[in-house]
This record gives sequence, C-alpha cells and structure tokens, in this order.
Amino acid sequence: MTSLDVLLWGAAPYATVALLIGGTVWRYRYDKFGWTSRSSQLHESKLLRIGSPLFHFGLLMVLGGHVLGLLVPKGLTELLGVTEDNYHLVSLAMGTVAGLAALTGLGVLVWRRLRTPAVRAGTSRSDRAMYPVLALALLAGTATTVIDNGFRGGYDYRETIAPWFRGVLALDPHPELMAHVPVDYQLHTALGMVLFALWPFSRLVHAFSAPVHYLLRPYVVYRRRDPGQVGNRAARRGWEPTVRR
Repeated sequence: MTSLDVLLWGAAPYATVALLIGGTVWRYRYDKFGWTSRSSQLHESKLLRIGSPLFHFGLLMVLGGHVLGLLVPKGLTELLGVTEDNYHLVSLAMGTVAGLAALTGLGVLVWRRLRTPAVRAGTSRSDRAMYPVLALALLAGTATTVIDNGFRGGYDYRETIAPWFRGVLALDPHPELMAHVPVDYQLHTALGMVLFALWPFSRLVHAFSAPVHYLLRPYVVYRRRDPGQVGNRAARRGWEPTVRR
C-alpha cells in the first residue's frame, strides 16, 4: 500500500463527506432560491418526456443497487440462502439494465440541452463541471458491471470495496482493502467521490428536496358542484335580499 492509497482511500472519503454536508448546509442557508433543478420544460418537452424518466428511474436503480451491495454484508445474504452465483447473476442483470437506462436518459438530456438554444443558455458553470463527471461515473460503473462481472466472470467486491465503505462510515477506514482492487472499480469509486463533492453546488441538490412528505399528507377532499346549484340549496331566481347584521 502506497501513500497515494492512503490519500485516496483513507483521507479523500472524509473530504468528500465534509464537502457534501457542509456544502449542502451552506447552499440551504445562502442560496435557497437557487435550490432547484432549473426546470426547462417550457422550452422543450418532447425529449424531456423521454430522457427524464429514463435517467431518474435508472439512477434510482443504480443507487438502490449500491446501497444493497455496499451496506448489506455478504454473510447476511448467504444466511438468507442467496448463493454467490445467484447474487452475481442478479447483480449483472439489474446493474446492466440500470446503468444503460441512466446513461441513455442522460444522453438524451444532454443532447436536448445542446440542441435547444434556450435550454443551452440556461446551462451554468456548475452544470458544465457536473455533467461530464456524472457521465464518466455512470460509464465506469456500467463498465465494471458488464466487463468485470460479465466477460471476466465476476469480481467479488463484497470482500474488498464493501468492507472498506462500511469502515469509512464507521470511522475505521482500511485503505489497504482498496489497494489491489481492479483499476476500473477504483476509477468508478474515485469519480463517485468527485460527484458527491460537487453535488451540493450543482442542480443535483434538488434531490434532497424530493416531495416524500406528499405520501404522508392527508387526502384533499373535492366536492362536485352540480350545474345551477351553489352550496347545499337550490338556486333561487331573482335578486337575493340583503341581510343586515
């Protein structure tokens, strides 16, 4: 293990977390009006209706797969009767579908931004930094799934990357676990850290404002108004008398 490994896999994760949390708090306090996805639906909607669902659903699947793969220990899945072959097969299939969906959706959205002048004019400097990093992170992640877990027969990241990640969360990092991980996995991990460091300063911050509370709000009751009837009594012809109080 070299000093670069210690820097990348021992110190950089905590710098990423500090930027993610600190940047989010700063953005919320000093840029509430900029806390938005900067919707451009009014300028173009056809490509948006294709690219946005593909990207968002694909990205949700990608995040879900990462949570299960990194946070759920290998021993637990084996205890539940999930064999290594079954886990590898599901990971390969779902990871490929999720990665391709997110990449396709992102490609459509970027093409829409480039070809529509009004949308292109609304592209900020943070967008120009975020989009390439996001695209490269998705490409690297899809490559690890297709190449390492597909053509090369599989790499069990749950014995190296997953314990390293849980150790970082537990404030007990073990950078040596990442020292001999395949290069494409290292690249994907490094790009992921860069992406999360940029997250609070880009339009991606709107993900922290997902309207989850809508699922818990009470129902809104609507009453149908019959033609010619107002309220609960029939309408009267002529002028209504004025009532003085």
